[in-house]
Amino acid sequence: MIAAPAEVGERYRRVLEELGTGVTVVVATKYVSLEEMALLAEAGVEVVGENRAQDLERKQAVYADAFRWHFIGHLQSNKANVVNATCELVHSLASDSAARRLTVPALLEVNLSGEETKSGVDPGEIASFVERYAFIRGLMTMPPLSSDPEASRPYFRRLRELAAEHGLHELSMGTSQDYRVAAEEGATYVRIGEVLFRGD
Repeated sequence: MIAAPAEVGERYRRVLEELGTGVTVVVATKYVSLEEMALLAEAGVEVVGENRAQDLERKQAVYADAFRWHFIGHLQSNKANVVNATCELVHSLASDSAARRLTVPALLEVNLSGEETKSGVDPGEIASFVERYAFIRGLMTMPPLSSDPEASRPYFRRLRELAAEHGLHELSMGTSQDYRVAAEEGATYVRIGEVLFRGD
């Protein structure tokens, strides 16, 4: 259960003020129920990010114009039509099969840690994706999980460097745990949830 709208709204406004105008706060709704989405709307949340296409479709059917919708989870090619119909941006493009079916702008997910459990393309593949798909606006990454936000900094810095090398300007990086570090390293989108729903 997420906190009351007044609490969520206060935390949300605090994050917005902290990050300033150059960063879009995407509120991750993976664990937010259909009913609780109403609390986010009441709290003033503008952009939400969903992880699963079926949840995206279900929530968007009820709250269509209440939010701007982003997709932040693993994108299967057979779910691309749902995303095309509902989202303004995909943060997690990681395959040719999905890219061929997308019609909305996307960020290419890059696996900088080399972890087999993480999605994303190898940094060496960025150029070919950017060359083939004009709708790619930038890059996204998920650093290894750590209790120390500073442990994420080298990954965020490297992603910024890779984006610059390929002429890309959008960077989705940072979650509740390390969004401040991500912003310092040039994030244009941060994906947060826990920090809003239950506080610091």
